[in-house]
Amino acid sequence: MLPFSLHRRAFLSALVAASCLPGVAAEAAAPFPRRVACFDYALAELLLLLGVEPIAVMSAADWPVWTGEPPLPPSVADLGASQEPNLERLVALKPDLILSTDYTAMAEAAAARIAPVERLTIYGAGTDPLPRAREVLLTLGRRLGLEDRAAAALAAFDAELAGLSQRLPANPPPLLMVAFMDTRHARVFGRASLFGNAIEALGLANAYPGEVNPWGFATVGVEALAPYGDALLLSVDPAPADTWPTLERSPIWTELPFVREGRVRRIAPVLTFGAVSAAARCARLVTGALAGEAA
Repeated sequence: MLPFSLHRRAFLSALVAASCLPGVAAEAAAPFPRRVACFDYALAELLLLLGVEPIAVMSAADWPVWTGEPPLPPSVADLGASQEPNLERLVALKPDLILSTDYTAMAEAAAARIAPVERLTIYGAGTDPLPRAREVLLTLGRRLGLEDRAAAALAAFDAELAGLSQRLPANPPPLLMVAFMDTRHARVFGRASLFGNAIEALGLANAYPGEVNPWGFATVGVEALAPYGDALLLSVDPAPADTWPTLERSPIWTELPFVREGRVRRIAPVLTFGAVSAAARCARLVTGALAGEAA
């Protein structure tokens, strides 16, 4: 048996030799981040899809109100209001990486003093949100050393949408997807929205052809929905508490053709400005609404 000193010398020699191999020193110096904080719901959603639990998310307390699923683990810290992160809490959490977007760029300079910041914008990035969300998922997979998980998640998403499309009734109506802001105004989602991308992937038609903002929607008065009377209107919850009782008393609403003919459905919350998981949830809810109407 070699003396201890010789064992130690051999071990150190092997370690030095290994450190000279391509990529080994860099990997040792910069391991993949695991403590990741998020300034954006869609990026947090993508982390969860990769099996990575974010250590903190902006407005974490409101997550269940707007997303429905996936659930945010209870251990995830709340960083406070959007665009105004609680920096003291962020320091205490000791993140390895902070994920941001164009929308939260004003917080990046302060955050960068705590940990590296990476900006991954999905909305307003010059492309439709769903293709961009797929790109960002792959980028995160590479950044976190989880490329296989990212590829598997996209394959599962594509397979799910293919399966859902087979469940759709023949000759479905065009869809008018809205989210009510109050009793008189709604966001209506165009083709270049996450919802528009999701229903298009199912082979469904979006009834709204109008201009939309970089987030994929236009805010319109209820009366502006009249030209789309042949559509099935899908209203995404949540809506203000008085919305539906007030609409039911409104002659403007009750005279709309899709209301008179019973072509209105409410669907559960979906993250409006979400990513791949939100698109899958939207596709499931839309398929269920259409299947229910067919029955």
